Amino acid sequence: MGIVIHQSLRNTITTYLGFGIGAINALFLYTNFITDEYYGLVAYILSTANIMMPLMAFGAHNTIVKFYTTFKTKNSLNSFLTLMLFLPLVLAIPVAIVGYLAYDTIADVLSQKNEIVRIYLWYIFITALSMAYFEVFYAWMKVQMQTVFGNFMKEVFHRVGAMILLFLVFLKYITVDQFLMGIVGVYVVRSLVMMLFAFSKRLPVFRFYKIDKLSSILKYSSLIIIAGSISTIILDLDKFMLNNYLDIKTIAYYSVAVFIATVIAVPQRAMHQILLPLTAKFLNENNRVELKDLYQRSSLTLYVISGFIFLLIILNINELYRIIPSEFSGGLIVVVLISIAKLYDNLLGNNNAILFNSDYYRIVLFFGVILAVLAIVLNLIFIPKYGINGSALATFIAIIVYNSIKIYFVKDKFNMLPFTSETLKISILLVLIIFAFYFWEFPFNPYVNIILKSLAIGLLYGFSIYKFNLSKDISAVIKKYLKLK
Repeated sequence: MGIVIHQSLRNTITTYLGFGIGAINALFLYTNFITDEYYGLVAYILSTANIMMPLMAFGAHNTIVKFYTTFKTKNSLNSFLTLMLFLPLVLAIPVAIVGYLAYDTIADVLSQKNEIVRIYLWYIFITALSMAYFEVFYAWMKVQMQTVFGNFMKEVFHRVGAMILLFLVFLKYITVDQFLMGIVGVYVVRSLVMMLFAFSKRLPVFRFYKIDKLSSILKYSSLIIIAGSISTIILDLDKFMLNNYLDIKTIAYYSVAVFIATVIAVPQRAMHQILLPLTAKFLNENNRVELKDLYQRSSLTLYVISGFIFLLIILNINELYRIIPSEFSGGLIVVVLISIAKLYDNLLGNNNAILFNSDYYRIVLFFGVILAVLAIVLNLIFIPKYGINGSALATFIAIIVYNSIKIYFVKDKFNMLPFTSETLKISILLVLIIFAFYFWEFPFNPYVNIILKSLAIGLLYGFSIYKFNLSKDISAVIKKYLKLK
């Protein structure tokens, strides 16, 4: 466990650094250095590329992690890795051909509302393919038990690249069109750098021998495409569909609101790498006692941490919208809905790790497909009626329903819930603090107000968690660092 904890700690720092840089980009640089229309275009390109990425990767990145250790001879392992390097091309090449031959038809469909999208469709394909191969090379490193550099590239590199490009636009060294090409270039370079680093640790040896379990490998790769698509569809489908109904600049307003809310997901992403191997270990050992304890403790710990971030966002959102351009303030309801959904995600603890490492993996995929369809239908209904608020409502409902199904399924198959009596107490504490602070504003400028209110919230929340011992793990950390007895 030493290597897992050590790398997870470094990955946590890297993840927060990436989100910090992303916050500067999303809230200040994009909103001031380029027009809302082009900001919306960037969000549309990246969201659509994210939706396409699992398809382009053909599940190779997940398949490497799952099957790598099952090959015991060099020839079989090299043949497997050779297959994984070429597998994404199985779909990428046909998609490229169809895109080339039917470009005008596709462009007509996607640019009905926003003509600006038409000339940038190839940017989506190149970005998606770069994202796919980055994940393949990152998986190449994961099986070598080295994740730190890959996590840095995944969380920080492209955000730093975007920041540099935004300043170049601001200083008039490049045009906005060159900026868009640069954004795509950042993802291409990221993939190439990851490839060089991965190959420096294990150089590929191309072998084309017959592979044992080939049918199982391809079946898993095909299923994992669905799994990867579900999570990205729920997260990025809304931005893709907004393009068909509203002016593209509204995608920029929506993206800012979603980014603010998504900060709540950082604790879950950071802790996932620790929870995944522990969960797999307890499942393989059929240790239900430890599994239930980890389920409830991870849920409680993540709920406490994400609950604090939730408070900071909800209780400072009005002041935050005073800092950024006023046209972005229409995303208030979006922030609230997506924040609640992300808080619910954290409340699940290691639920995903339990499901995807158990024998019930395929049925969860089935549920996911249903929810993806539900998300599409809800967006079709709500976006025309309520605009970006309707899109947020569709995403909110889809996530709430999907998470509730997963909780019920684990309860039904494993007879355990993530909730404890402390969960209810923390929920009551969150509600009380929201009522106490939401309508209270300091009479200073927004920056000072945010700092002062955040300090007050942090002191009250931290004291309450420690005083009433709502989380033993969090209280232990507080005792350790504050030297309390």
